[in-house]
Amino acid sequence: MNTLLVSGSIIVTLALISYSIGILSEQIGKKVTRRVLIFVTVGIILDITATLFMIIGSPNSPFTLHGFLGYSALTVMVVDVLMIWRFTVSNGIGIELTRGLHLYSRYAYLWWVIAYITGALLVVIK
Repeated sequence: MNTLLVSGSIIVTLALISYSIGILSEQIGKKVTRRVLIFVTVGIILDITATLFMIIGSPNSPFTLHGFLGYSALTVMVVDVLMIWRFTVSNGIGIELTRGLHLYSRYAYLWWVIAYITGALLVVIK
């Protein structure tokens, strides 16, 4: 595996950790705190960076089943983070999330974890 793919794999694992801390904190507290904002924002930055590294470093086409799964997972997380930030700017920090945003965050995170696990399994199978 080349350096870009290894780096991308490490960075995407750091994104998983960051997303997990942020989203699980939000899911447990049902509020957006500074901790949630920091960790989901760092998660997005890491996720975008890892995706770029893997696209550039992969000899395969970026248009694979795993690619589309990964791009869709990244997209739902970008939307989630933007909605969390929008909610916080409109309502303030420490305010309870709407039920819809709370559920969206949960399902977006689960979708992202499925994409992460799928990618890891593809590496193990090869």
